[in-house]
Parts: sequence; structure tokens; C-alpha cells
Amino acid sequence: MNTQLGVIEGFYGEPWSWGQRTDYAGFLRKHGFSFYIYAPKGDPYLRRKWREAYPKAIEEKLAKLAGQCHSAGIEFGVGFSPHEVYLSDFSLETKKFLQARLDLFNRLRVNKLCILMDDMKGDIPNLAEKQVEIVNWMAARTSAKQIVFCPTYYSDDPVLEKLFGKMPEGYLGKLGKALDPKVSMFWTGELVCSKAYTPEHLKGAAERLGRKPFLWDNYPVNDGARMCKFLHLRAVTGRPGALGEHLAAHAVNPMNQATLSKIVLLTLKASYEKGAAYDPDKAFRKAADMVTCRDMADLLVRDLPAFMDKGLEGLTEAEKLTLKEDYSPFIEERENDTGQAAREIVDWLSGRYNITKEQVQAQ
Repeated sequence: MNTQLGVIEGFYGEPWSWGQRTDYAGFLRKHGFSFYIYAPKGDPYLRRKWREAYPKAIEEKLAKLAGQCHSAGIEFGVGFSPHEVYLSDFSLETKKFLQARLDLFNRLRVNKLCILMDDMKGDIPNLAEKQVEIVNWMAARTSAKQIVFCPTYYSDDPVLEKLFGKMPEGYLGKLGKALDPKVSMFWTGELVCSKAYTPEHLKGAAERLGRKPFLWDNYPVNDGARMCKFLHLRAVTGRPGALGEHLAAHAVNPMNQATLSKIVLLTLKASYEKGAAYDPDKAFRKAADMVTCRDMADLLVRDLPAFMDKGLEGLTEAEKLTLKEDYSPFIEERENDTGQAAREIVDWLSGRYNITKEQVQAQ
């Protein structure tokens, strides 16, 4: 399997802790993944505060994380989202602030620089031309070996035009023709949260983008006021190994629950490795055993409908209490990630991971 697989921590809500990120470097390396991209919506210095200098303490933690990824043999990436940078003139002052961020990323030895212009206003004149000028300027000044651009319209999903305005005519084609050929482009598929991908769709996307898409896979992510009420734990489907030849890479946007997300990541790896022989149920059971323990995996198999179909609003208080009682005894377990996975379930049942619309808008 030659497809580059990795994680992009790109969700809304409470970001992972630095310890969880360090843990992921080892986990990804152990299981054959190749990159981790730091892009939490909760880091304002990557987004709305991009003109401000990083606090020294956070910069030091980023430098340590980058070093840990490099030591583990994992490529380290950053998702930089300069909020609405293209709504004003690309002036010397703007370039000065962008260069300051690039200097930081170069010091961190960022391998994958992801320039994200999603979740921003899009119905403006010459959108593609403005974005191309900025991205190509940055691409010429980074030491990263790969640059990945996320356009404002990164899917065929009509929800993007509802949120950010009508996509300018020919937008994706203009980007594909004018962007530096070394710049890859993120794509989420037919929908923002696509249930499946086909080679035909990805080949069509490649024709429009002028390059193979760098897949931003929004499963199992569960951010947002609605999705946070569910734990997306079932094994991946609709992601056959044959997709690899049509992709630049495949990045997974995980859940806020870092440990539980490992189960789904392992099933994705199995889907690529097994090909037509992939069995989602067997893959889930094997992954749950690896991340937790046999007894807890039994419970997870039993409770998938409660976590994925009913969700917090569909469970009664009595059902939530019973589930807490079932998983709480595992919290002190040190075998594998059993204790942390159990803690995430109990905390989710208690509402700790709830995300409001106001939180999303603020990030």
C-alpha cells in the first residue's frame, strides 16, 4: 500500500492536549500512517489571530511536538488559516505578517504546510485570482516539502454556497490552472461529510483541480452542535483501497475523542490493506481489541447503535447511567488505551464534549 495516510486535527471544540498529540506520533508510526497535521480550530493564532505573534509557551510546545513527530518518523504539518486575508489588498503589511508565520513554520521544520481558506466568504470578484496570488507567494517562501491548499469551495456540497455565498463561475478550474503545480489541493468529496468515495468521483475532481485531490475525510469527526452528540465509532465503509491511485494522500479528521478515534483509523488502514477482502465488522472488532481490551471491545460492539444512532439526545437518562456504570470500571485500566477510551465515553455521556453554535462561530 503506497497511499499516504495520516491525521489532520482540524475540528471545532476543545482541541486535543499536547500529551494526546505526542501519543499520536507514536501510534501513527506504529501502524503505518505517515503524517500528523496540527490544525485545531481552537488555536486562534492559526486563524483569527494570525497576525499576532505566537505566545512563547505555545511556540515551545509546537517545537517540541514537531521534534517528536520527526523523531517518530512522522511528517509534521500545520494547517494555517489566515482569516479573510484575501478580502483586502495583498499589501506589504499583509506580506509582512504572513512572512512572520512562515518564518515560524520554517523554524519548526514543517513538512506539510496546509494553507486553509475554507469557512470564509466566497462570493467576491476574482476570488480564485486573489487566492492564487497569496498561495503561490507563500509556496515560494516555505521550506515545507509539500504545500496543500484548501479552497473556499472544497466539495460539491450545496451547503457551502448557503454558508459562504455562490461560488464564482469557473472557480475550481481557475485555481487548477494558475496554482503552482507543486501545490496539492484538499477535497472532501461529494459532500462535506461524505459517506463514500468512488474512483469516478475522484477522477472527476482531479480534472477540475488540475491535480489528484488530497482527501480531507470528515469521518469520524464529530464537531459542531449536532454531531458532537454522537460517537462515530463504526468501521469505515465506502473507502476501498482502490481509491489510493486517485489520491495525493488521505487525511482523516478525527473525533474530539482522541483515543476512540484510533479504532476508526485502524479500520481505514485495514480497508486499504485488505482491498476487496475488507470486512468492516471484523476490522472493527480487531481494532477495538487493539486499542482497548477484549471485555471493553465486547461492550463497544454491543453499544454501537447507542453511540452512533441514538446519540445523547436519543438516550434516556437511565440508559446513560447504565452505560456510565458499564464503562467506569475500565477507567483505571492501564492495558493499551483502555482507561482513556473508557474515560472519553463516560465524559461524552456526561456532556463534557458538547459544542455550541457560539463556540463554532467564535473559532
